[in-house]
Amino acid sequence: MAHPRGDDYASQLAKHCRASSGNPDGQESLDALLPTRTCWTRTTSFIQVLARTMPTVLVATWRSGLFAYANNTFHEEWSGQSVKGLARDSSGNALAIVGGKSLCRRMADGAWSTIATSELELECCVAVGATLYVGTDDAHVMRVCDDGSFERLGGFDHVAGRDRWYAGAALVDGRLVGPPLGIRSMTATCNHAALLANVHVGGIPRSADGGATWQPTIDIDSDVHQVCAHPRRPEIVIAAAGVGLCISRDGGVTWTAEHEGLHASYCSAVAFAGDDILVAASTDHFAPQGAIYRRPIDPDALILPVGGGLPRWIEGIADTGNIAACGSAVAVADRAGNLYLSADAGRTWSCGGDRLPAPSSLFVY
Repeated sequence: MAHPRGDDYASQLAKHCRASSGNPDGQESLDALLPTRTCWTRTTSFIQVLARTMPTVLVATWRSGLFAYANNTFHEEWSGQSVKGLARDSSGNALAIVGGKSLCRRMADGAWSTIATSELELECCVAVGATLYVGTDDAHVMRVCDDGSFERLGGFDHVAGRDRWYAGAALVDGRLVGPPLGIRSMTATCNHAALLANVHVGGIPRSADGGATWQPTIDIDSDVHQVCAHPRRPEIVIAAAGVGLCISRDGGVTWTAEHEGLHASYCSAVAFAGDDILVAASTDHFAPQGAIYRRPIDPDALILPVGGGLPRWIEGIADTGNIAACGSAVAVADRAGNLYLSADAGRTWSCGGDRLPAPSSLFVY
């Protein structure tokens, strides 16, 4: 299923969401968009403990820049720009696609720098050691060179089955709209042995030689929305797909799809929280509500709804990149802009804020 990348699709989605929220004009001040923290009630002591234990969380948005959440407050960065594709570099700093064409890095102290700028529209990025790769919204993969230029990986353009890839689409207000065929997410196994690119819609091509050659893996029509490798176990890779939660136990070579325990099979985001998998599910991309589920990494485990204070039903889906974790800290954002935080690997939750502009991805330091 599609996600908001093309301008036409984004405008249709905004119209759809404004109609659902009762705000047809969509004219909201920044003050109105910033969190009011009304979506959760907890004791003051609980919030204070969360503020002390929760690291900085970055909330990138499709059109309204980026918000850094720390010490129970938000700070706005890159105001008025598209920021997407948040990812971690080898030093733990944040990478982001800013303005559609610039690959940028944010240090923990909040300082930003531009790594490289492309003529092509960029969609996502991944760090494999010191080497950076980007995926474009026209389904190409490029390596970032030392001089800031981009090297297009010809092997990806010749992966078997590429001729059967197709652009995602959705019917909105009687019109078939959607983004172009593109790279929706990328990941690499923690031993750097495998690089995986999630094509929407085209499965998960995999490279075992640094991007020189690629092999198809999961079925194209699985409709994959995000791929994510385990931070410590190179054999474990997971993916959120239209057919359910997909798990690989051989570094992304083969996959199994699971949906038992989910209220619907359409999965849109995944992440690892400790020894568990967190996955977002809904009936479809435009569902008015979704849910977050937990599944232990161990084989034959059950998929169960996440409790501990996270709402059973979130407002709309948690889209690609909108579940993020680092150590025991976890963040989830839904389409309505509600930000949920956990400092104990998702066992207990609080709401960091609501009514944020539509989030594109999250990052936890």
